[in-house]
Amino acid sequence: MKQLFANQIADTVTTVKINVLVGLQFDQVRFHVKPGEKVKLIFSNSDDMSHNLLITKPGSRLEIVNEALQLGEKGPSMDYIPRSASVLWSIPVVNPNQTKTLNFIAPQQAGVYPYVCTLPGHGFIMFGAMYVNSDGKIPELKNDLNIPPNRRLDNNSAIINQHNEHKVNEGNKPTAIKPLHPYKPVSPYLYRIFIEGASPAAIAVSLPGNLSYCWDASTCKLRFAWTGGFLDNSELWKGKGDVLAKVVGTLFFSDKTEFPLSIGNQDSIQVVDYKGYSLINRYPEFHYTLNGINVYELIMPNNDGTGLIRKFRIPDGNKIVWFNTNPADGVSYISSAGKWKNGKLKLVPKQAIDFSITMSRKEGGLL
Repeated sequence: MKQLFANQIADTVTTVKINVLVGLQFDQVRFHVKPGEKVKLIFSNSDDMSHNLLITKPGSRLEIVNEALQLGEKGPSMDYIPRSASVLWSIPVVNPNQTKTLNFIAPQQAGVYPYVCTLPGHGFIMFGAMYVNSDGKIPELKNDLNIPPNRRLDNNSAIINQHNEHKVNEGNKPTAIKPLHPYKPVSPYLYRIFIEGASPAAIAVSLPGNLSYCWDASTCKLRFAWTGGFLDNSELWKGKGDVLAKVVGTLFFSDKTEFPLSIGNQDSIQVVDYKGYSLINRYPEFHYTLNGINVYELIMPNNDGTGLIRKFRIPDGNKIVWFNTNPADGVSYISSAGKWKNGKLKLVPKQAIDFSITMSRKEGGLL
Protein backbone atom coordinates (compact mmCIF):
# COMPACT_ATOMS: atom_id res chain seq x y z
CA MET A 1 0.00 0.00 0.00
CA LYS A 2 1.23 3.47 -0.81
CA GLN A 3 2.22 5.68 2.05
CA LEU A 4 -0.03 8.70 2.43
CA PHE A 5 1.69 12.04 2.28
CA ALA A 6 0.26 15.53 2.15
CA ASN A 7 0.34 17.18 -1.28
CA GLN A 8 2.74 20.09 -1.76
CA ILE A 9 1.39 23.15 -3.55
CA ALA A 10 3.25 26.05 -5.08
CA ASP A 11 2.93 28.55 -2.22
CA THR A 12 4.73 26.16 0.18
CA VAL A 13 1.51 25.44 2.06
CA THR A 14 0.95 21.72 2.56
CA THR A 15 -2.68 20.81 1.92
CA VAL A 16 -4.10 17.79 3.69
CA LYS A 17 -7.58 16.52 2.84
CA ILE A 18 -9.32 14.20 5.31
CA ASN A 19 -12.76 12.67 4.87
CA VAL A 20 -14.76 10.12 6.87
CA LEU A 21 -15.44 6.46 6.11
CA VAL A 22 -18.24 4.33 7.55
CA GLY A 23 -17.61 2.70 10.92
CA LEU A 24 -15.97 5.79 12.45
CA GLN A 25 -12.83 5.93 10.34
CA PHE A 26 -10.82 8.79 8.88
CA ASP A 27 -10.10 7.97 5.24
CA GLN A 28 -6.50 9.15 5.75
CA VAL A 29 -5.11 7.80 9.00
CA ARG A 30 -1.65 9.32 8.68
CA PHE A 31 0.24 12.03 6.85
CA HIS A 32 3.65 13.70 6.97
CA VAL A 33 4.73 17.34 7.26
CA LYS A 34 8.06 19.02 7.93
CA PRO A 35 8.82 20.98 11.11
CA GLY A 36 7.61 24.57 10.88
CA GLU A 37 5.72 23.94 7.65
CA LYS A 38 2.47 25.78 6.90
CA VAL A 39 -0.44 23.32 6.81
CA LYS A 40 -3.97 23.68 5.47
CA LEU A 41 -6.16 20.83 6.71
CA ILE A 42 -9.51 20.42 4.93
CA PHE A 43 -11.90 18.17 6.87
CA SER A 44 -15.01 16.98 4.99
CA ASN A 45 -17.70 14.91 6.66
CA SER A 46 -19.56 12.62 4.27
CA ASP A 47 -20.61 10.36 7.16
CA ASP A 48 -24.08 10.06 8.69
CA MET A 49 -22.90 11.32 12.08
CA SER A 50 -21.23 14.52 13.21
CA HIS A 51 -17.49 14.54 13.95
CA ASN A 52 -14.75 16.91 15.05
CA LEU A 53 -10.97 16.73 14.66
CA LEU A 54 -8.38 17.58 17.30
CA ILE A 55 -4.60 17.48 16.94
CA THR A 56 -2.91 16.74 20.26
CA LYS A 57 0.54 16.61 21.75
CA PRO A 58 2.37 13.30 21.30
CA GLY A 59 0.97 10.54 23.50
CA SER A 60 -2.06 12.58 24.58
CA ARG A 61 -4.90 11.07 22.52
CA LEU A 62 -6.48 8.87 25.21
CA GLU A 63 -6.05 11.61 27.80
CA ILE A 64 -8.04 14.01 25.62
CA VAL A 65 -10.64 11.39 24.67
CA ASN A 66 -11.35 10.70 28.33
CA GLU A 67 -11.45 14.41 29.17
CA ALA A 68 -14.02 14.88 26.40
CA LEU A 69 -16.17 12.16 27.96
CA GLN A 70 -16.06 14.02 31.27
CA LEU A 71 -17.62 17.13 29.68
CA GLY A 72 -21.05 15.51 30.07
CA GLU A 73 -23.91 17.90 29.31
CA LYS A 74 -21.42 20.66 28.43
CA GLY A 75 -20.02 18.57 25.60
CA PRO A 76 -22.24 19.77 22.71
CA SER A 77 -21.78 23.46 23.55
CA MET A 78 -17.99 22.95 23.66
CA ASP A 79 -17.91 20.89 20.46
CA TYR A 80 -16.51 18.11 22.68
CA ILE A 81 -13.17 19.94 22.80
CA PRO A 82 -11.68 19.86 26.32
CA ARG A 83 -9.83 22.92 27.59
CA SER A 84 -6.41 21.32 27.75
CA ALA A 85 -2.87 22.37 26.91
CA SER A 86 -2.55 18.98 25.21
CA VAL A 87 -4.94 20.11 22.46
CA LEU A 88 -2.80 21.95 19.92
CA TRP A 89 -5.38 22.67 17.19
CA SER A 90 -9.00 21.72 16.64
CA ILE A 91 -11.82 21.75 14.12
CA PRO A 92 -15.19 22.04 15.88
CA VAL A 93 -18.08 19.68 15.18
CA VAL A 94 -18.67 19.19 11.45
CA ASN A 95 -22.17 17.96 10.63
CA PRO A 96 -22.92 15.54 7.78
CA ASN A 97 -22.14 16.95 4.31
CA GLN A 98 -20.18 19.89 5.74
CA THR A 99 -16.53 20.90 5.32
CA LYS A 100 -14.32 22.99 7.60
CA THR A 101 -10.71 24.12 7.21
CA LEU A 102 -7.89 24.52 9.71
CA ASN A 103 -4.68 26.47 9.02
CA PHE A 104 -1.67 26.01 11.31
CA ILE A 105 2.11 25.84 11.39
CA ALA A 106 3.52 22.40 12.10
CA PRO A 107 5.49 22.02 15.35
CA GLN A 108 9.23 22.60 15.24
CA GLN A 109 9.77 19.53 17.38
CA ALA A 110 9.75 16.25 15.46
CA GLY A 111 7.35 13.61 16.69
CA VAL A 112 4.06 11.80 16.15
CA TYR A 113 1.09 14.07 16.79
CA PRO A 114 -2.26 12.23 17.06
CA TYR A 115 -5.45 13.57 15.54
CA VAL A 116 -8.78 12.29 16.79
CA CYS A 117 -12.54 12.76 16.86
CA THR A 118 -13.62 13.32 20.47
CA LEU A 119 -17.39 12.92 20.22
CA PRO A 120 -18.40 10.45 22.96
CA GLY A 121 -17.04 7.00 22.17
CA HIS A 122 -15.54 7.95 18.81
CA GLY A 123 -11.99 8.61 19.93
CA PHE A 124 -11.29 5.00 20.90
CA ILE A 125 -11.24 3.95 17.23
CA MET A 126 -11.42 7.17 15.15
CA PHE A 127 -7.93 8.60 15.11
CA GLY A 128 -4.80 9.06 13.02
CA ALA A 129 -1.24 10.34 13.20
CA MET A 130 0.54 13.43 11.88
CA TYR A 131 4.23 12.62 11.44
CA VAL A 132 6.48 15.65 11.83
CA ASN A 133 10.08 15.16 10.72
CA SER A 134 12.55 16.37 8.10
CA ASP A 135 13.22 13.08 6.30
CA GLY A 136 9.64 11.99 5.53
CA LYS A 137 9.98 8.59 7.17
CA ILE A 138 6.94 6.82 8.60
CA PRO A 139 6.62 3.16 9.66
CA GLU A 140 5.32 0.42 7.40
CA LEU A 141 1.54 0.31 7.62
CA LYS A 142 1.47 -3.08 9.34
CA ASN A 143 3.89 -1.86 12.02
CA ASP A 144 2.33 1.53 12.66
CA LEU A 145 1.09 1.50 16.25
CA ASN A 146 -0.12 5.10 15.95
CA ILE A 147 -3.14 4.24 13.77
CA PRO A 148 -6.23 2.08 14.51
CA PRO A 149 -5.47 -1.66 14.59
CA ASN A 150 -7.89 -2.51 11.78
CA ARG A 151 -6.13 -0.02 9.47
CA ARG A 152 -2.78 -1.77 9.89
CA LEU A 153 -4.19 -4.82 8.15
CA ASP A 154 -4.55 -5.42 4.45
CA ASN A 155 -8.30 -4.80 4.53
CA ASN A 156 -8.48 -1.08 3.86
CA SER A 157 -10.01 -1.81 0.44
CA ALA A 158 -12.92 -3.52 2.19
CA ILE A 159 -13.50 -0.45 4.36
CA ILE A 160 -13.39 1.87 1.34
CA ASN A 161 -15.62 -0.43 -0.74
CA GLN A 162 -18.18 -0.44 2.05
CA HIS A 163 -18.05 3.36 2.07
CA ASN A 164 -18.49 3.49 -1.71
CA GLU A 165 -21.41 1.04 -1.62
CA HIS A 166 -23.18 3.44 0.72
CA LYS A 167 -22.40 6.44 -1.47
CA VAL A 168 -23.76 4.74 -4.60
CA ASN A 169 -27.17 4.57 -3.01
CA GLU A 170 -27.31 8.15 -1.73
CA GLY A 171 -29.25 9.20 -4.82
CA ASN A 172 -32.25 6.99 -4.06
CA LYS A 173 -35.44 9.01 -3.94
CA PRO A 174 -37.31 8.94 -0.63
CA THR A 175 -40.53 6.98 -0.54
CA ALA A 176 -43.78 8.00 1.08
CA ILE A 177 -42.69 6.08 4.19
CA LYS A 178 -40.38 7.85 6.61
CA PRO A 179 -36.89 6.54 5.71
CA LEU A 180 -34.81 4.88 8.41
CA HIS A 181 -31.56 5.66 6.55
CA PRO A 182 -30.50 8.30 3.99
CA TYR A 183 -29.31 5.46 1.69
CA LYS A 184 -30.02 1.78 1.15
CA PRO A 185 -27.35 -0.03 3.17
CA VAL A 186 -26.18 -3.56 2.51
CA SER A 187 -25.70 -5.88 5.51
CA PRO A 188 -23.42 -6.48 7.28
CA TYR A 189 -22.59 -2.90 8.24
CA LEU A 190 -22.16 -0.97 11.45
CA TYR A 191 -22.67 2.41 13.10
CA ARG A 192 -21.10 3.99 16.14
CA ILE A 193 -24.27 5.23 17.75
CA PHE A 194 -25.95 6.68 20.82
CA ILE A 195 -28.52 4.10 21.90
CA GLU A 196 -30.44 3.45 25.09
CA GLY A 197 -29.06 0.61 27.18
CA ALA A 198 -25.40 1.08 26.19
CA SER A 199 -22.55 3.51 26.75
CA PRO A 200 -21.68 6.30 24.27
CA ALA A 201 -19.16 3.87 22.78
CA ALA A 202 -21.90 1.59 21.42
CA ILE A 203 -21.48 -0.13 18.06
CA ALA A 204 -24.67 -1.26 16.32
CA VAL A 205 -24.26 -3.94 13.66
CA SER A 206 -26.84 -4.94 11.05
CA LEU A 207 -26.58 -8.57 9.95
CA PRO A 208 -28.18 -10.43 7.05
CA GLY A 209 -31.55 -11.99 7.84
CA ASN A 210 -32.99 -8.97 9.69
CA LEU A 211 -30.79 -9.63 12.71
CA SER A 212 -28.94 -6.86 14.56
CA TYR A 213 -26.92 -6.44 17.72
CA CYS A 214 -25.36 -3.78 19.93
CA TRP A 215 -21.77 -4.27 21.10
CA ASP A 216 -20.43 -1.90 23.74
CA ALA A 217 -16.80 -0.89 23.25
CA SER A 218 -16.69 0.70 26.69
CA THR A 219 -17.60 -2.50 28.55
CA CYS A 220 -16.38 -4.94 25.84
CA LYS A 221 -19.57 -6.98 25.80
CA LEU A 222 -22.52 -7.84 23.58
CA ARG A 223 -25.30 -5.76 25.14
CA PHE A 224 -28.43 -6.89 23.27
CA ALA A 225 -29.71 -8.24 19.96
CA TRP A 226 -32.94 -7.88 18.03
CA THR A 227 -34.79 -9.02 14.92
CA GLY A 228 -37.13 -7.38 12.40
CA GLY A 229 -35.18 -4.27 11.39
CA PHE A 230 -32.19 -2.13 12.33
CA LEU A 231 -32.25 1.44 13.63
CA ASP A 232 -34.30 4.58 13.22
CA ASN A 233 -31.56 7.23 12.93
CA SER A 234 -33.76 9.88 11.33
CA GLU A 235 -33.11 12.46 14.07
CA LEU A 236 -29.36 11.87 13.87
CA TRP A 237 -29.39 12.46 10.11
CA LYS A 238 -30.58 15.98 10.92
CA GLY A 239 -27.29 16.64 12.72
CA LYS A 240 -28.64 16.37 16.24
CA GLY A 241 -25.88 15.00 18.46
CA ASP A 242 -27.91 14.59 21.65
CA VAL A 243 -30.56 12.10 20.54
CA LEU A 244 -30.72 8.31 20.81
CA ALA A 245 -31.17 5.90 17.94
CA LYS A 246 -34.29 3.76 18.16
CA VAL A 247 -34.31 0.00 17.72
CA VAL A 248 -36.56 -1.10 14.85
CA GLY A 249 -37.77 -4.59 15.69
CA THR A 250 -38.01 -6.84 18.74
CA LEU A 251 -35.29 -7.59 21.27
CA PHE A 252 -34.63 -11.31 21.72
CA PHE A 253 -31.41 -11.14 23.78
CA SER A 254 -30.15 -8.91 26.55
CA ASP A 255 -27.01 -9.75 28.51
CA LYS A 256 -27.89 -10.07 32.18
CA THR A 257 -24.48 -11.22 33.38
CA GLU A 258 -21.87 -9.07 35.07
CA PHE A 259 -19.56 -10.14 32.24
CA PRO A 260 -20.00 -13.09 29.86
CA LEU A 261 -16.40 -14.33 30.06
CA SER A 262 -14.21 -15.13 33.02
CA ILE A 263 -10.59 -16.22 32.83
CA GLY A 264 -9.10 -18.06 35.78
CA ASN A 265 -11.16 -17.60 38.94
CA GLN A 266 -14.72 -17.08 37.73
CA ASP A 267 -15.64 -15.08 40.84
CA SER A 268 -12.79 -12.56 40.51
CA ILE A 269 -13.18 -9.11 38.97
CA GLN A 270 -12.49 -9.24 35.23
CA VAL A 271 -10.47 -6.26 33.94
CA VAL A 272 -11.27 -5.45 30.30
CA ASP A 273 -9.51 -3.15 27.83
CA TYR A 274 -10.87 -2.44 24.35
CA LYS A 275 -8.31 -2.74 21.52
CA GLY A 276 -10.46 -2.07 18.43
CA TYR A 277 -11.88 -4.24 15.70
CA SER A 278 -10.99 -5.50 12.24
CA LEU A 279 -13.34 -6.34 9.38
CA ILE A 280 -13.52 -9.95 8.23
CA ASN A 281 -15.68 -10.16 5.10
CA ARG A 282 -17.24 -6.92 6.44
CA TYR A 283 -18.14 -8.52 9.79
CA PRO A 284 -16.40 -6.79 12.72
CA GLU A 285 -14.19 -8.98 14.88
CA PHE A 286 -13.78 -7.20 18.21
CA HIS A 287 -10.46 -7.33 20.04
CA TYR A 288 -10.10 -6.71 23.76
CA THR A 289 -8.05 -7.98 26.64
CA LEU A 290 -9.47 -9.71 29.69
CA ASN A 291 -7.10 -9.65 32.65
CA GLY A 292 -4.36 -8.86 30.14
CA ILE A 293 -5.19 -11.83 27.88
CA ASN A 294 -6.17 -11.22 24.24
CA VAL A 295 -9.76 -12.07 23.30
CA TYR A 296 -11.25 -11.88 19.79
CA GLU A 297 -15.00 -12.05 19.22
CA LEU A 298 -16.76 -12.34 15.84
CA ILE A 299 -20.58 -12.32 15.75
CA MET A 300 -22.57 -13.67 12.80
CA PRO A 301 -26.14 -14.89 12.14
CA ASN A 302 -26.71 -18.57 12.85
CA ASN A 303 -27.61 -20.95 10.04
CA ASP A 304 -31.41 -20.80 10.38
CA GLY A 305 -31.69 -17.09 11.17
CA THR A 306 -33.03 -17.63 14.68
CA GLY A 307 -30.10 -16.11 16.54
CA LEU A 308 -26.38 -15.48 16.61
CA ILE A 309 -23.11 -17.38 16.50
CA ARG A 310 -20.39 -15.83 18.65
CA LYS A 311 -16.95 -17.04 17.58
CA PHE A 312 -14.29 -16.54 20.23
CA ARG A 313 -10.51 -16.81 19.94
CA ILE A 314 -8.31 -16.73 23.03
CA PRO A 315 -5.00 -17.80 21.51
CA ASP A 316 -2.64 -16.97 24.39
CA GLY A 317 -4.57 -18.15 27.41
CA ASN A 318 -3.20 -20.65 29.89
CA LYS A 319 -6.08 -20.67 32.36
CA ILE A 320 -9.59 -22.07 32.54
CA VAL A 321 -12.14 -19.95 30.64
CA TRP A 322 -15.77 -19.65 31.71
CA PHE A 323 -18.67 -18.46 29.56
CA ASN A 324 -21.43 -17.18 31.82
CA THR A 325 -25.15 -17.02 31.03
CA ASN A 326 -28.33 -15.93 32.76
CA PRO A 327 -31.72 -17.68 32.31
CA ALA A 328 -33.41 -14.30 31.83
CA ASP A 329 -31.36 -13.28 28.78
CA GLY A 330 -33.86 -14.67 26.23
CA VAL A 331 -31.82 -17.29 24.36
CA SER A 332 -30.70 -20.91 24.56
CA TYR A 333 -27.05 -21.88 24.13
CA ILE A 334 -25.06 -24.53 22.29
CA SER A 335 -21.27 -24.57 22.43
CA SER A 336 -18.69 -26.12 20.13
CA ALA A 337 -16.53 -27.23 23.06
CA GLY A 338 -16.42 -27.36 26.85
CA LYS A 339 -18.83 -28.63 29.50
CA TRP A 340 -21.94 -26.88 30.82
CA LYS A 341 -22.90 -26.78 34.48
CA ASN A 342 -25.58 -24.55 36.02
CA GLY A 343 -25.59 -22.17 33.07
CA LYS A 344 -21.81 -21.81 32.93
CA LEU A 345 -19.56 -23.25 30.24
CA LYS A 346 -16.11 -24.43 31.33
CA LEU A 347 -13.30 -24.59 28.76
CA VAL A 348 -9.74 -25.72 29.26
CA PRO A 349 -7.08 -23.47 27.65
CA LYS A 350 -6.76 -25.67 24.56
CA GLN A 351 -10.52 -25.52 23.94
CA ALA A 352 -10.59 -21.75 24.47
CA ILE A 353 -8.15 -21.13 21.63
CA ASP A 354 -11.06 -21.27 19.16
CA PHE A 355 -14.68 -21.97 20.15
CA SER A 356 -18.16 -20.79 19.29
CA ILE A 357 -21.40 -20.16 21.13
CA THR A 358 -24.69 -20.46 19.21
CA MET A 359 -27.50 -18.39 20.75
CA SER A 360 -31.04 -19.18 19.55
CA ARG A 361 -34.19 -17.28 20.42
CA LYS A 362 -36.35 -18.91 23.07
CA GLU A 363 -40.03 -19.27 22.41
CA GLY A 364 -41.62 -16.33 24.18
CA GLY A 365 -38.47 -14.21 23.96
CA LEU A 366 -37.09 -12.17 26.84
CA LEU A 367 -38.51 -12.72 30.31
